[in-house]
Amino acid sequence: MRSIAEIEQWLETGERSPDPLDHAAELLQASEDVLENWIVAHGGTPTDEMREGFRLLALHRQGAKGDPSFNACRETCREVAYHYNLVSMNAADPCIGSTVAMMRLVTKHLVLFIGGKLQEAGLGDFCCSSRPIRSKPDRKVDYLGV
Repeated sequence: MRSIAEIEQWLETGERSPDPLDHAAELLQASEDVLENWIVAHGGTPTDEMREGFRLLALHRQGAKGDPSFNACRETCREVAYHYNLVSMNAADPCIGSTVAMMRLVTKHLVLFIGGKLQEAGLGDFCCSSRPIRSKPDRKVDYLGV
């Protein structure tokens, strides 16, 4: 399991597998790692179960127990799974790069949200654009750095 900082750094570097399906798998794994960090930080052991065919969705369900504000990232997790499915079904499509780019942005959104929640317990009402996290002067945020 990579740390949230490592995943955020990886996303910012633009490093990626040249194969769209491999890169989508890397993004899915990064999303799972982020949720594992949340669960471990709250004293849990990340599940190996699947939900709707994705471990990511099972991890989200596990992470949301006892913290209703964590449900704010439920749709983000579902979007990661959706984009993974799109890539896996259409990997040979010459236009699949835009789908992978969107999956990368959604993964970054998940990283920023959960990373922020780990820093600020009350974060959730305003998602990853919450003022307490994003107003720190040493914090560089680049939402379009795909």
